[in-house]
Amino acid sequence: MLLSITTECHCACRPVSSPFHDHHGCPSPASLSHSVAGTATAVLGSELWWPRRPSTLPGMDINKGLPAIASHRDLHVWIIENQRMVPVPERAYGNFFEEHCYIVLHVPRSLKATQGASSDLHYWVGKEADAAAQGSAGAFVQHLLEALGGAAVQHREAQGHESHCFRSYFRPGVLYRKGGLDSALKHVETNMYNIQRLLHIQGRKHVSATEVELSWNSFNKSDIFLLDLGKIMIQWNGPETSISEKARGLALTCSLQDRERGGRAQIGVVDDEVKATDLMRIMEAVLGCRVGNLPASMPNKSINQLQKASVRLYHVCEKEEDLVIQELATCPLTQDLLREEDYYILDQGGSKIYVWQGRMSGLQEKKAAFSRALAFIQAKGYPTYTNVEVVNDGAESAAFKQLFRAWSAKKPENRNLHGMSELIRGRLDVGELHSQPELAAQLRMVDDASGQVEVWCIQDLCRQPMDPKHHGQLYAGNCYLVLYTYQKMGRVQYILYLWQGHQATTSEIKALNCNAEELDLMYHGALVREHVTMGSEPPHFLAILQGQLVVFQGRMGHNRKELPASAMRLFHVQGTDIYNTKTMEVPARASALNSNDVFLLVTASICYLWFGKGCSGDQREMARTVVTAMSGETKETVLEGQEPPCFWEALGGRAPYPSNKRLPEDVSSFQPRLFECSSQMGQLVLTEVVFFSQEDLDKYDIMLLDTWQEIFLWLGEAASGWKEAVTWGQEYLKTHPAGRSLATPIVVIKQGHEPPTFTGWFFTWDPYKWTNNQSYEEVVDGGLGAKPAIFELTAELNNFQLSRVPSHGRAGPLSPRTLKGSQDGSGNELQLDSKGGGTSTSSYHSSPKPTIKGSLPREQLMHQAAEDLPEGVDPAHKEFYLSDSDFQDIFGKSKEEFYSMAKWRQQQEKKQLGFF
Repeated sequence: MLLSITTECHCACRPVSSPFHDHHGCPSPASLSHSVAGTATAVLGSELWWPRRPSTLPGMDINKGLPAIASHRDLHVWIIENQRMVPVPERAYGNFFEEHCYIVLHVPRSLKATQGASSDLHYWVGKEADAAAQGSAGAFVQHLLEALGGAAVQHREAQGHESHCFRSYFRPGVLYRKGGLDSALKHVETNMYNIQRLLHIQGRKHVSATEVELSWNSFNKSDIFLLDLGKIMIQWNGPETSISEKARGLALTCSLQDRERGGRAQIGVVDDEVKATDLMRIMEAVLGCRVGNLPASMPNKSINQLQKASVRLYHVCEKEEDLVIQELATCPLTQDLLREEDYYILDQGGSKIYVWQGRMSGLQEKKAAFSRALAFIQAKGYPTYTNVEVVNDGAESAAFKQLFRAWSAKKPENRNLHGMSELIRGRLDVGELHSQPELAAQLRMVDDASGQVEVWCIQDLCRQPMDPKHHGQLYAGNCYLVLYTYQKMGRVQYILYLWQGHQATTSEIKALNCNAEELDLMYHGALVREHVTMGSEPPHFLAILQGQLVVFQGRMGHNRKELPASAMRLFHVQGTDIYNTKTMEVPARASALNSNDVFLLVTASICYLWFGKGCSGDQREMARTVVTAMSGETKETVLEGQEPPCFWEALGGRAPYPSNKRLPEDVSSFQPRLFECSSQMGQLVLTEVVFFSQEDLDKYDIMLLDTWQEIFLWLGEAASGWKEAVTWGQEYLKTHPAGRSLATPIVVIKQGHEPPTFTGWFFTWDPYKWTNNQSYEEVVDGGLGAKPAIFELTAELNNFQLSRVPSHGRAGPLSPRTLKGSQDGSGNELQLDSKGGGTSTSSYHSSPKPTIKGSLPREQLMHQAAEDLPEGVDPAHKEFYLSDSDFQDIFGKSKEEFYSMAKWRQQQEKKQLGFF
């Protein structure tokens, strides 16, 4: 079969002449040749990375190999061993051995997660996995997909290049482990202390740890490294790492401590090598002395939003024996391009390849989806590890849907929302909104709009208060601040709307933001700030103005004098009640009319209230209320088709205008999506967190929640880059492949001041979660502290000569036997094996002291100066040399309890008791 890719842009594809396996173990199509006019042709080989049909391999029993899927879990992980699917223990989830392939199935169980969500089936390939393992996994996935009814979203994952969806399952991170079958059978052994390894920890929101060579050569200045010695785990933070990276690295370290050591290993953190002398002694004992400066890390290849903005849709079809892939459209894409009898490839700037399978497409086409996607990847010259996602008609992922301008579910979703007016016609219940934040989020209403309202107009770059009688009368040439104060569960909360007119100048918009910052300072950072563009006002903004929002063209001068005033004005009145009504001034000409709405024509002598044929009784009633508040002039009601001649004369004569019945508004069925924001080389980089929860909001983060109708930017209390947050939200909208409206409201929220319109998008929300939230520094100083095992080992290092390898003048590392005490799970004390290097002629310290056997009397330690202490005693830890009984008698607690305290408390007690 021949593959022909035809593009309208005649892009150049790199030819490849022979089959190969890349370093991730992913075979590519057999051969490629390049032809004219940007058309690439590939011959599909018989042995592909993903099998074209679910044929079994020799010795593989599919029927026996498919395990039962437990209904009580969302996540299921299997490893391929001896051509069988073997379940991975839950405590080992997130551990992946490089010589194996894994299958990961996620079946959402929660009510919220299942709204529009489908199952996800991932095929993960280790970089050292062989062809047999890949073939077995591919066949199992095909059969598992059939068992699931074919509705799952399929993902191809390569080690180190996994999708955000895959990474989101494993918190606080994934661990890439060396080895194959023998080591994988154990997965994770609790209380395993006989270990020496070095882990390279990388990543921002999604963290990974990779086993690397146990050497200083593995280190760099920008990443985190974990030296795991069994009972002691030392996290070394590069000098260029951020505090958020340190905190996430520590979370992964603590997770390994709990899962692999039952919480009994002791953790030390090196933030400053000069201050962490004890820990550095241990590291240099294992790794040797470091020579030279540390290198910088390799540049991060994160894909920015600009790259993801390029989207191209290709139609895939067969002509005789040839497979033809033809470019169909570029962004913004529309859903009607997808026909259910066909299937398509969607290329998102080379960062990800989607395959969409119509429900009426052939079975063989569906089975060959990955093969064709990989042939496309090679023909386009993309990296072989490029992520591939296969989606089925009616079970598309949220990420796929948002690549289109709009998306309507073919089967109506049971949203229990029949429009704003149906739910709030009688009156919103404040208690109901606060007790059901998910309702508040979907209605975009924090309360019933009965709170206090203050309005300021930005004039001469300062804010001028407005008379409450004119709160709803705004001008397109001005900017306004609208402060809303309300109570939630007895607590005062605030929303500050920053309203920007279409005709406002750049300096006024800048002044609007500056004045908003001043107000926020006055309210001690408690303001939720929502940026609103004229014409795109959210429901709550309209509700607090009680349906009286009227936007005039032009600018408002001092003392509310119009600059300049027009003799003839036409206003478009839209809405059915006080919660959704707004009135906008439009050009005073007949073409601005619409048969579905109500218009007010104001002349020097009379006002005409014009009712289109398609307007409802609610529209008419609301329009009369608005017009009465706007003008006290004589009003004449005019029905469409019965206009007097003077009406048309005032509009400059008759002209065509929209008269067709307005179709119901198409409500796109998009799921909310959560991203971590960061900047790389001045470009916005987003990391998605799929199946998100409140746990994913970290104090060091700036998070973007896209609910399609609004963009929320959540600012963690310790995050940097607050000033760039709104700019990031605007850049996100500008670069969105669906061609999003730049007028979409942007809401800025600080940690601890979340309104129900934000918290309602989370499955659960604990308002007290961050009440006693410790910072990274507090965790390191208090929660970890100085631990006995570390002191024991450093004391031994002080009292023994360590081995040196005579190579380039570098101190040699201790052998594993040397540190046997730290690794032997049965031993209670740490020992230095004299056979491990005690006979070296060069000492680790300039003046080693003799060994101290047992404990020392309290009289030799209390209130003694450093020079008066017995030889071998560390002056910084005199209390350590007390017997257990003396320690308990003096300090009133055990050594274990003492060393688990915060450092400052330890120092304080030592000063009081004469051990400082």
